[in-house]
Amino acid sequence: MSVVPSPRGKGARRWAEAGALVGAGAVAAGWEAARRRDLRRIERDPAHALLADVPRGERLDLFSRDGTRLTAELFGPADAPPLVLVHGWTCARRFWTCQLHALADHYRIVTYDLRGHGDSDAPADGDFSTDALAEDLEAVLEAALPSGQRALLAGHSLGAMSIVAWAGRFPREVERRAAGVALLNTGIGDLIDESLIFKLPSGMRRAKAVAGGVFLSASGPLPPASPISLRAVQYVALSPSASPAQVAFCQEMVLQCRRDVRAGFGRTLSRLDLADALSNLTVPALVLGGMRDRLTPPPHLERMAAALPHLSECVELPRSGHMSPIEDPGSVDAALERLAVTAGLVPAAAAA
Repeated sequence: MSVVPSPRGKGARRWAEAGALVGAGAVAAGWEAARRRDLRRIERDPAHALLADVPRGERLDLFSRDGTRLTAELFGPADAPPLVLVHGWTCARRFWTCQLHALADHYRIVTYDLRGHGDSDAPADGDFSTDALAEDLEAVLEAALPSGQRALLAGHSLGAMSIVAWAGRFPREVERRAAGVALLNTGIGDLIDESLIFKLPSGMRRAKAVAGGVFLSASGPLPPASPISLRAVQYVALSPSASPAQVAFCQEMVLQCRRDVRAGFGRTLSRLDLADALSNLTVPALVLGGMRDRLTPPPHLERMAAALPHLSECVELPRSGHMSPIEDPGSVDAALERLAVTAGLVPAAAAA
């Protein structure tokens, strides 16, 4: 026996369907309004014009020991003191835009894309280890610097870990190649345990380790740019006081990073332990961190400062998150220049 819906039942369903459509339309309209508000705030931000003006230098393609092609870029006077800048996880060499604007007139700046990031190739064998990062940095120094020239090496996050890993793998090269090192917003181990991304009670350490491992090594695609992703990037990587253009600049880099590269390095980060290599950095060293950094919070800064053989300065930025070279470029630039003086590298302006 069949049941014939009453006209009243059909009407109720139609009203429900119409209501659902109206609700969906309201959500879409609200989403679009939020997106447009974000765009207006980004465009009005004084930092927007500077971050949008990415300097262009002399491109240099080179190969690491395992055959992975890396892309580097050189800026500034060829006879100026060399400054090598190494970006972090899910970023690219344009991460250093603020430093290039501020320092390229006085330093010979070398930037490069980590393997799998930006214009550099991903490794054919999937090697995203710290040893591979060390060999990449060694290849860049050999290709970009004249023989015997010493540089200031500055790295952010995974870039700083690359410098520490390089010192562990090539200890005899440290004083031959480096006049000083700057370790910015980074750590040498216990990244998940110290992270403030997942705030769980102390008794749930195991659950935090599992959640952190999943977060770092996730290989799924990230959602496209949206009001939600913008706020998610700010929560994870920047402080609440970061400007709209600074957050948007970081969001663009993160979303452009290949998912397999993000996951490959995420697995490396989840089991990172570079404590033994830190003692090989026997040149003047700067450590700098943001007091509102959730990814590598202040305990990492304190631990590195206590362990470095030749600590030059420990800088704490009270309002900065994990992206200090973007969030507080003036303080980072000034700290790098102080380290250059300590390391005996005279800027071109001073030499003149």
